[in-house]
Amino acid sequence: MTIDVTAPAGQGAVTPVSGGRRILAPDLARGAMLLLIALANATGVFLASTPGVDPTPHGLERVWNVLLFLFVHARALPLFAMLVGYGLVQFARHQDDAGRPPRTVRALLVRRNAWLFAFGLAHGVLLYSGDVLGAYGLIGIAFTLVLLRRGDRIHRLAPAYLVLAAGYLLVLGALVLHGLATGTDGTAGVPTSDFPSVAADSYGASLAARMTEWPTTVLTMLPMVLWIWIGAWAARRRLLDDPARHRTLLRRAALVGLTVAVLGGLPMGLLAGGFLHVDADTVGYVKMLYESAGLFGGIGYAALFGLLALRVSTWPAGSRRHLPVAALAALGRRSLSGYLVQSVAWLVLASPFALALGDRLGSPTFVAAGSAVLVWLGTLAGAYLMHVRSRRGPAEVLLRRLAYGRR
Repeated sequence: MTIDVTAPAGQGAVTPVSGGRRILAPDLARGAMLLLIALANATGVFLASTPGVDPTPHGLERVWNVLLFLFVHARALPLFAMLVGYGLVQFARHQDDAGRPPRTVRALLVRRNAWLFAFGLAHGVLLYSGDVLGAYGLIGIAFTLVLLRRGDRIHRLAPAYLVLAAGYLLVLGALVLHGLATGTDGTAGVPTSDFPSVAADSYGASLAARMTEWPTTVLTMLPMVLWIWIGAWAARRRLLDDPARHRTLLRRAALVGLTVAVLGGLPMGLLAGGFLHVDADTVGYVKMLYESAGLFGGIGYAALFGLLALRVSTWPAGSRRHLPVAALAALGRRSLSGYLVQSVAWLVLASPFALALGDRLGSPTFVAAGSAVLVWLGTLAGAYLMHVRSRRGPAEVLLRRLAYGRR
């Protein structure tokens, strides 16, 4: 989940940047977004559907369903993808500053992303088929070989894509409004897909299901290359490196991005909460609208954390407000470990052959939400303790060792 940057450390060794030289905004974003990832994935696991949603909500479950589609589902993954692109450019820039040849840098990135794909394969088959690491690894390899070293003329196509995406959203919004105005049969349910592996009654059966689910997941996530490209474009402009210089742009991006995400997700949220009824012809447009608006939600979240990092820089040293920020950043630096821990937790807490808390404790919707928050808080505390003791996350250490060698 994290593309670590490197400091100039001599011609031969590849070493990590020290904590004080890292950029705060991406780490804050990764740490906080792991909570949204936990909420989205836990809901999908406990309710055995994607996106995770109770088709017959009651009481406060209806309101919670609305909030999930406004701020969580299809909103966190775009941000993580953009941060991957941001990190690819950072890595290459620091290696260039260290005087390493472009061919060496390219080889390092390809090897690291190949190992990231291997992590995704193990994670997707053994634990959770909704894995994103495999897709990130494949996209990272392709991006490194095809786009990373291209000039500004090519990279300007990334923000230009946002104009096309905005036009597409307007068309979808018009189709949804037309369907609401003219539809006569408002009985369509929330469009979801079954999640067989999480409903399996044994680990062996879940393993067999994940062997077919994970490759499909990787294929469906390959379009994230567009989001990674936008992140790379932002890194070339150093939008999160120097948020003070880009304060106005970040404010506009946060406002517009989150507004579009909320408006685009509102019909789907109201449908999931039972507050809106649409016909079978319109429900497909409602789903496409909420999914497509997620890209702008990722942009909005990224800009928001850039502004938060700028605000933190003005706080006096020793302020108690630095503690939660330090914890979030610590988790962001260990986001790969935090992400994998979540999948272990879902396997234990939700599986029918394990604790099956969703069946034992009442509302699966709120059991999923509570489990997500508690698991995230556990990883937050663990990451902070590792930060205090100057220890890296175990998954980060393993990936670094495999990709760069013992040194």
